[in-house]
Amino acid sequence: MKLILYHINAFTDKLFTGNMAAIIPLQEWLSDEILANIAAENNVPQTAFYIPSEIGYHLRWFTPFEEMDLCGHATIGAAMIISKIENNPAQYLQFETKSGIINVKCTEHWYTLDFPVDQFQLAIPPPGLTESLRANQVLETYKGKNDYMVVLGSEAEVVNLDFDLFAFSTVPTRGIIITAPGNDVDFVSRFFAPQLGFGEDHVTGSSFTTLIPYWADKLNKNTLLAKQLSKRGGEVRCELKSDRALIGGQAIIYMIGEIDLI
Repeated sequence: MKLILYHINAFTDKLFTGNMAAIIPLQEWLSDEILANIAAENNVPQTAFYIPSEIGYHLRWFTPFEEMDLCGHATIGAAMIISKIENNPAQYLQFETKSGIINVKCTEHWYTLDFPVDQFQLAIPPPGLTESLRANQVLETYKGKNDYMVVLGSEAEVVNLDFDLFAFSTVPTRGIIITAPGNDVDFVSRFFAPQLGFGEDHVTGSSFTTLIPYWADKLNKNTLLAKQLSKRGGEVRCELKSDRALIGGQAIIYMIGEIDLI
């Protein structure tokens, strides 16, 4: 059996930037063991598999270590492959996922995810978080469903963040969002997830389910532009629409390959 693999960069229109994902279309599901082994072999932040379904597509995401409930950049990658490579003319694609139905709006160059907003509240920073950020002036800390979010005062503080990755790894959470107002965009962020097997994520679509409602309230505007300030970086168009976070990004193909399953 031969499978086609598309290695894409998402939340960017330039190679070697944004976040990496492998997108693998299937006609039917392979075993969970094979899916996990393929993701581990790919060794990119996320591998997305999809099959046709009655409403559109059924989509699953895997890191090299485990299956995930939600992933933004790999969903954008899957939408781009379906729209541009498979020539699906639909303006809206529907994906059945572990997090429910996800709609993606497809335009010529942009793909907009429709995700439920996170539920978050002010929180006392746990010891590992306090220890890691001891050299930074933390304005607020929030706890959402999966992540902690730390608010700093400026973009420069996010860029020059002084942190202890080992201390981050002791925090009982999926990941840690660091955010602040931006200089030439509405807000900036970084995302760390050593618990998932990597340090800093390049661009984290799912983190914007927390970031968008927070900054929409703080800035009193529902349409925002954001940047994630990892080394690779990425640009995200954001909109708060009732209890939904609309997360827009571009994508580009880096490589097309073939997996030979003997």
